[in-house]
Amino acid sequence: MVKKQIQIENHVLIFKHEKLNEKSCEVILNKYNISVSQLPKIFKKDPALKGFEVKSGDVIEIERNSPTANKAKFYRVVTDG
Repeated sequence: MVKKQIQIENHVLIFKHEKLNEKSCEVILNKYNISVSQLPKIFKKDPALKGFEVKSGDVIEIERNSPTANKAKFYRVVTDG
């Protein structure tokens, strides 16, 4: 019997993840008047980041559908931890 491998990145409950470039990251940090260290963390080995070339300190934008705001965006900083 062959086990079928689940492609987690295609699952309906995995929201859209995007790695921000330096300029976009700077805009977001200035908009919210925060530093990278104040962002919530996401682990480098998180299954949602599979296929991304990420390193510690990169900022990830997560977009999900929202019944009140249409689209809601969240930001996380990548950590090795």
